[in-house]
Amino acid sequence: MPFTEITPTADIAVHRHGNRAKCLQRLLRLGLPVPQTVALSFKTVRESAQGTLPDIAKILGHFATTPLLVSVRSSSEAADWGGPGTILNVGMNTETRDHLAGEIGATLADKIYLRFIRSFAIDVMRLDEMPFLEACTVDQALNAYEAEMDVPFPQNPETHLSEVLRSMARAWEGTSARLLRQAQGAPVDAGLGLVVQRMALGHGAGQSGSGVIQFVSSSSGLPQVTGRYMGQSMGREALSADKALYLTKDKRGQSLEDILPDVFQDLIAAGEVMRRGLKEEMQIEFTVEEGRLAVLDGVRTPRSARADVKIVTALVEDGILTREEAVMRITPATLSQLLHHHLDPDEQVTVLAEGIAASPGVASGKIVFDATAAQATAAQGEACILVRRETAPEDVRGMHAAVAILTERGGTTSHAAVIARGLGLPCITSVNGLTINMRKKTITLADGRRFAAGDILTIDGTEGRVLAGQVAAQAPALDAAFSDLMRWADDIRDIGVRANADTPADAMLARRFGADGIGLCRTEHMFFEPGRLTLMREAIFASEPQDRAAALERLLPMQRADFTELFTLMEGWPVCMRLLDPPLHEFLPTQMEGIRGLAEALNLPISEVKARIESLEEFNPMLGMRGVRLGLVVPEIYEMQARAIFEATVEAQARGIPVVPEIMIPLVSARREVELVGARVDAIASAVRQEHRTAFDYTLGVMVETPRAALRAGEIAEFSSFLSFGTNDLTQMTYGLSRDDAGRFMSTYVNAQIYPEDPFQRLDVEGVGQLLLIGAERGRAVRETMILSLCGEHGGDPEAIAFCRKAGFDYVSCSPYRVPVSKLAAAQATLTATSKYFLR
Repeated sequence: MPFTEITPTADIAVHRHGNRAKCLQRLLRLGLPVPQTVALSFKTVRESAQGTLPDIAKILGHFATTPLLVSVRSSSEAADWGGPGTILNVGMNTETRDHLAGEIGATLADKIYLRFIRSFAIDVMRLDEMPFLEACTVDQALNAYEAEMDVPFPQNPETHLSEVLRSMARAWEGTSARLLRQAQGAPVDAGLGLVVQRMALGHGAGQSGSGVIQFVSSSSGLPQVTGRYMGQSMGREALSADKALYLTKDKRGQSLEDILPDVFQDLIAAGEVMRRGLKEEMQIEFTVEEGRLAVLDGVRTPRSARADVKIVTALVEDGILTREEAVMRITPATLSQLLHHHLDPDEQVTVLAEGIAASPGVASGKIVFDATAAQATAAQGEACILVRRETAPEDVRGMHAAVAILTERGGTTSHAAVIARGLGLPCITSVNGLTINMRKKTITLADGRRFAAGDILTIDGTEGRVLAGQVAAQAPALDAAFSDLMRWADDIRDIGVRANADTPADAMLARRFGADGIGLCRTEHMFFEPGRLTLMREAIFASEPQDRAAALERLLPMQRADFTELFTLMEGWPVCMRLLDPPLHEFLPTQMEGIRGLAEALNLPISEVKARIESLEEFNPMLGMRGVRLGLVVPEIYEMQARAIFEATVEAQARGIPVVPEIMIPLVSARREVELVGARVDAIASAVRQEHRTAFDYTLGVMVETPRAALRAGEIAEFSSFLSFGTNDLTQMTYGLSRDDAGRFMSTYVNAQIYPEDPFQRLDVEGVGQLLLIGAERGRAVRETMILSLCGEHGGDPEAIAFCRKAGFDYVSCSPYRVPVSKLAAAQATLTATSKYFLR
């Protein structure tokens, strides 16, 4: 059927007629006074865009009313996908104006007619708006239309409706509209339905008007009746009108409750009926026709992330939703917003530049260009934004001191992005048109504007926007409602969620968010503190093994203290420590100031230090001497780390903390690598047991980051207790892409549908995912008890979590600030797999 009248028993479906059409049917079933409405299907609207209109006369024939006026509203499958704006008073013409003038007076009749002429000319026929906004009378508007179109304003209601349907259908198919709804998760072929509804005139004798009402606060989610009402109005005019009335009794003047107490009570009752019948807090658009209430539409109350969580938990408390339904109702993206500072919605901002939204949140501060300046600024109690071309491990100290990160290069899984997400800092990478001059310490935008060190900017990492000056931000609110939701998710999920944590602060955050342990401790980050970095550089510069061992011996107690603190903070929860991974040159200075300081510390000429640094530089560091290769060529480093881990284990056990450390070897591609490193680690474990006359256990595993490791997982499993798939590097190696450079062209690839999504943001289940499945199957074929996990940024991707759960993985690991999001996604994956619950 091209169209269907909406009745309680009509065949109306969301996938054919859209969300609004189905909602109106539900309102009718709940006994609410909804004006007569007809629904046009997706197929009908799509054909209208192509020029084949439905039987317009037959549609209008359903409305046996005088005067014949209707509204047309969009009805997309999901409310968030948007759609063309509502057109009111379709069918209004000179004859109808004259008819209404006799009933409600010429002034109101002219107001309705003028409004329709403007709307039809501007929104439907796409004429220049100025002549119609300047027109103060109907005759002026009619003349303006004829001057623009060379034909008189149409008087036939069928012509009106035909043009409205055609215009709205074509607007939905436009490029801008398609991109906007795809950004909200709509498929490329998403359909649009339309609803044609009898106009409930808010103009007339007695008490007539229109308004909007909602029953909870949009910011907090707590009960609160808000909205506006205005007499002799229609649509949402009341929301923007100075003379509109408040709804509840108000000392500032009359309210709807004062002048129409019965209508007010009907609205309160309607809100409660919707809340229980639709299991949702709704906002009602209503009209009063000579004292009678008409409910035109019900939409989900607009809300902040905090309010969203509060609303669903309140619905559970009142027995309206089950806990499972509540868990399915909150999207992971909503929870992500809740965990970070966000912009005040009323704040006016100036956007200076845009880039890749690499880590969410909002922060303002002074621009600094290196780690030293960041630490100095933070020490003075001032917020700062660290600006770099791209970050490296040596910048981590500065990143800890900064409130936000901005880089000229990189993508969503660049070093800056990964570390920023772990620290909970806003981060933008690959800013369009941004040029950084490190020597002059300035940044220049695409339009030529220049900012220097000390200037204040705001980073909106959620939207990927650089904003001018200081901008007000709202703090995250992790209240009782958030705790309830997390507890329910924990009760439901059947896959573990650990945190990537490199420092005690990370570990405390992981525990605060209820992580099931640490799935990835990147031990190299422990070496970048000033005192430790010098010792690490001495070890790198040592020409003899014994000299290197001596320098590392001084690092040993520091590493031991780090691991002891981690074990203590985690209170018996598992901790997986990855042995040193980056190539050695990343620990060495690149600027003359740092080179001079190293030369002084080592008592060597600057020329010799520079020559040594140059000799350690690699053409392709990602594929060079790093990970297990470093551990085999320079074994003293891994041996020191292993001893530090085991001595920390002994110390923790002496404090009554049960510890079974998990030691992970990075960048493995062959069984023999694991065998050799494993033998050395086991020898050190035996020595520590003997020295301390105590027993302890540990497990040894592998970080699967190369395709070969996944393919040869069976033989690697002979010497490994666990396989942790590092999908950041595995994606790079599978695609042959650099995660730091892919941002320059990834949008082109996604828009051209070469890749459905950025594979560094969304796990490529068809390519990289197949390597995970192969590795998991071959690993467990040799060792049935093999622990499988995914660590890296994909550990916070809901689709990756569902994939890992289905593949039988034991846990995923992600940045601490993504732990709540991952726990929610894990619970939703569990519920969806049972076929009982689905996202609304």
